[in-house]
Amino acid sequence: QAHIVESGGGLVQPGGSLRLSCAVSGIYFSGFNMEWYRQAPGKERELVATITPGGDTTNYADSVKGRFTIYRDNTKNTVYLEMNSVKPEDTAVYYCYRPTGAYWGQGTQVTVSP
Repeated sequence: QAHIVESGGGLVQPGGSLRLSCAVSGIYFSGFNMEWYRQAPGKERELVATITPGGDTTNYADSVKGRFTIYRDNTKNTVYLEMNSVKPEDTAVYYCYRPTGAYWGQGTQVTVSP
């Protein structure tokens, strides 16, 4: 049974930093792309970042490029999202996703506010 569990969300001030973690168990991790999505209130869920199995290739939404970094540790079956210089518009529930098989986590709330 797949378990995808995000953590690390919370309240952060504009300009601050936060690191999200996504721990995966019950399914094969290291051979597949992993992705982070987010969904703000009243908006559709949007793709934030993607990473290939070896971590050598990453892609980002234009809105977070240069501020967010996705990386993974295949020895720990964990993917991370480092968020720097956060803005109020980054406020959303952040979800971890394995596209192959369409496995979602439950999400973690990030709120950017003074």
